[in-house]
Amino acid sequence: MTVSAAIRWPAAATPPAPLRSGIARVVFDYAVRRVPVRVTYPDGRVLGAGPPASPEFEVVRPAAFFARLGRDAKIGFGEAYMAGDWRAGPGTDLADLLTPFASQLTTLIPPALQRLRVFADKRVPHDHENTLAGSRTNIAAHYDLSNDLFAAFLDPTMTYSSAWFGDSEPAETATRLEEAQLRKIDGILDLAGVQAGTRLLEIGSGWGSLALRAAQRGARVTTITLSREQMRLARDRVEAAGLSGLVEVRVQDYREVGGEYDAIVSVEMIEAVGEAYWPAYFTALDRLLAPGGTAAIQAITMDHKRFLATRRSFSWIQKYIFPGGIIPSLQAVDDTLGAHTTLRVTQRRELRAHYARTLRLWRERFLHQWPRIHAQGFDETFRRMWEFYLAYSEAGFRSGYLGVSQLQMTREPA
Repeated sequence: MTVSAAIRWPAAATPPAPLRSGIARVVFDYAVRRVPVRVTYPDGRVLGAGPPASPEFEVVRPAAFFARLGRDAKIGFGEAYMAGDWRAGPGTDLADLLTPFASQLTTLIPPALQRLRVFADKRVPHDHENTLAGSRTNIAAHYDLSNDLFAAFLDPTMTYSSAWFGDSEPAETATRLEEAQLRKIDGILDLAGVQAGTRLLEIGSGWGSLALRAAQRGARVTTITLSREQMRLARDRVEAAGLSGLVEVRVQDYREVGGEYDAIVSVEMIEAVGEAYWPAYFTALDRLLAPGGTAAIQAITMDHKRFLATRRSFSWIQKYIFPGGIIPSLQAVDDTLGAHTTLRVTQRRELRAHYARTLRLWRERFLHQWPRIHAQGFDETFRRMWEFYLAYSEAGFRSGYLGVSQLQMTREPA
């Protein structure tokens, strides 16, 4: 049964009082005059620095749109899309529209107003903290939505992280997603030195694709997740592959794992850890890694200055998609390793362009499969929310605001 938007998404369903909408309108108009897009209004007014063929930002309900921006610009922008207050114009792809904004994100707002963000930004709610109990709640909010939902738009490997496309086709136009996901998995297993007989710990199971691939190499795999939905499907897939003797799938927090492992891998898990818990996360890797062992993680990253500027503020992604999440910088990873562990980054592979393409392929499939997803009980507000999430993320990688790296970590020589 579909729950009404007003109940499930109250902030998006109900326009806020227009207390600061006038200021929001002035700031928005100032910003778009510097962005190569066209902003169109119901009264026929057109703004923006883009020529006629540029992406079109169509404001559908100006009063509600600016009221949401006035209440909280960072969160209100996404909520306004969820509510239908604005949309991409006819013939405009949403990610193509958002990419010019992402490219100029640090300069859209006048410097004088940027200095006031400390007073305007909302702080991350305490109930998003990644304590042992909080982490389970935060992970369930996203990954326990429905295995069928994720199966509708992921490739057959059920891999929910950046792919790595081959040299035979440009990443910007690549289409062989399943092949690219297996290449990514093999790449991180290679960085960790996983082979027959390796005792491997995977932190963050997903739906079991990496554990299966490692077991096919002959590794003995312990893989942990906090998502019961993921655990159930991962166990089914392991059993169906006849690899139950090599793979153990647990519902367990990384802070509760014991033992010793020759290799540890963790793919796009650190983003869910929370800055306050990065020392615990990397200390766990150091504690669990056997002498001479290797760890390899795949991490979404951002520029260090942007990380410092945004680390304490509450974002639309945190509110609606990944509660408790925060994206690190490469420097933050190095600093945390140096302060709390004997591990150091010894190799790095960058996959930024590959993630942009991965997200485009996911979004295309999500929209194509929407009737199937809608039949599971997800409403139109959810559709717009996920369309915005996937396009917003794609724009981040296309613009260079976000990156993604595979990082090999080994211990410093004694």
